[in-house]
Amino acid sequence: MNDYGLVSIITPTWECGKFIEDMIKSVLVQTYGNWELLVQDDCSTDDTKNIVKCYADADGRIKYDTNERKLGAAATRNKALCRARGKWVAFLDADDLWLPEKLEHQLRFMVEQKRDFSYHEYTEISEEGEETGVYVSGIDRVGRMAMLACCWPGCLTVMYDMEKIGIIQIKNVSRNNDTAIWLKVVRKSPCYMLRENLACYRRRRASITPTSIIKRIWSHYPLFRISEGMNPLFSSFWTLVNVFGNSFKKMFYVKRYNVRVNKKV
Repeated sequence: MNDYGLVSIITPTWECGKFIEDMIKSVLVQTYGNWELLVQDDCSTDDTKNIVKCYADADGRIKYDTNERKLGAAATRNKALCRARGKWVAFLDADDLWLPEKLEHQLRFMVEQKRDFSYHEYTEISEEGEETGVYVSGIDRVGRMAMLACCWPGCLTVMYDMEKIGIIQIKNVSRNNDTAIWLKVVRKSPCYMLRENLACYRRRRASITPTSIIKRIWSHYPLFRISEGMNPLFSSFWTLVNVFGNSFKKMFYVKRYNVRVNKKV
């Protein structure tokens, strides 16, 4: 197998002790082995530290660090990104999973196609880890305008070449902080789609995403006003554009399939 260089996997976490062991196992079974898993804990009070430390003691590629005080998701991602030593940066939240060929296939795609920034398709699972029958895809090439209009990449699907892109740091936005990263990266390279399912996104009942439709719409406003530094008029404009962009994505690129149920005979 080709060695494409070290991959730094960015994993911010808070109170994910219930899921983080499965996430780590999904990294350990990767067919591509040149990686480091950078877990950045935002002062969890559950057993996250003990679980990660147990695996870190057994495998030096797993590296745990914790914030001195609770900082929030954006600052926690920033700290993990500052620790990255790899040529490549990938992202995997503590409650999500990768399929075994994720790194190998995405790296091969990026190297052979000469891509500096890419994403891929994925499926959703429930909080309990069962298939939900949702398959998420996207457009072939995401430029800056397309990224402003809609967050096409799922966080667990993104990889970019840090030697070409550089270290990314974002402002403290409480929501959509992953999109804030993509908007900075896409200034330097479009994001290209690898048409292959390589990950599972865990759809959890407890989430920081607002449940009210109005609140969900305007939760995008700080992304443009604070992170992108736009004036209020442009921030409002792109917030509203996101309504149509996300609707377009759900209509044409989020598919449902029948989940197989194993019946006892």
